[in-house]
Amino acid sequence: MNRSVAPLCDATTVGRDPVRRDYIPAMTLLASRRVHTGRTLNLDLDQVRFPNGTEGSLEMVRHPGAAAIVPFLDPPGDPDPRVLLIRQFRHAADGWLWEVPAGTRDGQEPMDRCAARELEEETGCTAARLELLAAIYTTPGFTNEVIHLYLATGLTRGRVAHEADEFMEVHEVRWSEVGRRIRASEIRDAKTLATLMYVQCFRRPGPPA
Repeated sequence: MNRSVAPLCDATTVGRDPVRRDYIPAMTLLASRRVHTGRTLNLDLDQVRFPNGTEGSLEMVRHPGAAAIVPFLDPPGDPDPRVLLIRQFRHAADGWLWEVPAGTRDGQEPMDRCAARELEEETGCTAARLELLAAIYTTPGFTNEVIHLYLATGLTRGRVAHEADEFMEVHEVRWSEVGRRIRASEIRDAKTLATLMYVQCFRRPGPPA
């Protein structure tokens, strides 16, 4: 029986099943050995049976998941609304990156609670409304990390609570400036690009900026 797969840009699927699994061929996990246990992720060596029946080993970074939020200070439908972006130092990138607020889930906390917590910790803001947009696999070649993308509106200002290893600045940016920074490759963080472009495609009037 043929099964149809919903388009990736079908907005009607948002909120029902953020990560579709019905089209993924079965792959059997035969054994797993923990190689490293870290603060935010674990590294396993998996022995698997592939969809064609062969077997092999895969290095797998297992991650509890995360949330990323684009916070709007003005209604998203305004002609040129303001959003909050973070300029953050990233060791892996050897420099500073423009990002939306984001962070790792604490244990098994609900993802919307993770989004609200990270938004408040990184920007000092609480949101009257958090809307789930989509969920993305970050790098499925070696990790099961899924980031849930949110849109935050009705912000109330407060105080930030950055961790000791977080070095970041919070900036108000007009939406037109967001588009300029994307086109100029000044925004290069994957989750940030995915979140901003999703909003542009499905939550903003008119064609993409």
